[in-house]
Amino acid sequence: MDTKTLSENIKQGICAVIQEQNELTELALTALLSGGHVLVEGVPGLGKTLWARTMAQLMSLQFKRVQFTSDQLPSDILGTKIFSQKTEDFELRKGPLFTQLFLADEINRTPPKTQSALLEVMEERAITIDGTRHLLEDPFFVMATQNPVEYEGTYPLPEALLDRFMMKIILTYPGVAAEKEVLKMHNIGFKVSELPIEAICVGSDIAECKSEIASVVVEESVMNYIVSIVETTRRVNACMYGASPRASVALLLTSKAIAAMAGRDYVIPDDVRKLCMPVLGHRIILKPEAEMDGVKPETVIENILSQVKVPR
Repeated sequence: MDTKTLSENIKQGICAVIQEQNELTELALTALLSGGHVLVEGVPGLGKTLWARTMAQLMSLQFKRVQFTSDQLPSDILGTKIFSQKTEDFELRKGPLFTQLFLADEINRTPPKTQSALLEVMEERAITIDGTRHLLEDPFFVMATQNPVEYEGTYPLPEALLDRFMMKIILTYPGVAAEKEVLKMHNIGFKVSELPIEAICVGSDIAECKSEIASVVVEESVMNYIVSIVETTRRVNACMYGASPRASVALLLTSKAIAAMAGRDYVIPDDVRKLCMPVLGHRIILKPEAEMDGVKPETVIENILSQVKVPR
């Protein structure tokens, strides 16, 4: 199955369950196929958990969800070794991170030590317990969520840890028509546990898509365009710190993925522009005086895109 067919089938499968989350589906699938992870920010009740569960079923992925709390320990998600009286030896009790699609619900409500443990696994794609390294099954995708409300008692992710996420996706309220469709579904007895969701692909299909994405051509002019955009974030007066080279790599990989999802074997500047906001927005650190003046990362990125010359 080619990448375009897979992405279109998944979008249709998601749309049958969740209304008006096409952007989340496209961006998160882009990150998954690029080997990255996403941070999703939105108020409660927008269907983040339902989306993740549906995506896992459509892609035949193992799914685990953890609701993070202030008393969470690293071992609660990683796992630990417990002494067994039956075998008279220590046995590994795997934590929920031993999965393929992991939903970290309200990651900003757990202490930094547990946040760091999760983000280390995201980078290494392996879990080390008592000196033993356990490789995770491919693909491994983390979707972390945080609410833009109720900041009291939370532990906001430091900028260095935010940089580990390939994208940050902002969810907004659905339109009136979409919300009415949600009501109609629930009016006739909609139940998540009884949804007849059939798998669209298996692991080998995802591997084929990744191979196709790897072969997507990126002209030198497009690479120069990516570097120019990211480098400009470091020279903008409103920014204390711009995006790192990791952002350039993320922009390159996601651009290749979204090109393949569109049925192309080459990247165009519009692919890069489309991904600048979710890839760069959470990596820009504004100066305090700029924040006081109401400057937003989105505004900075829009200004940069209007200044950097687009290759022909």
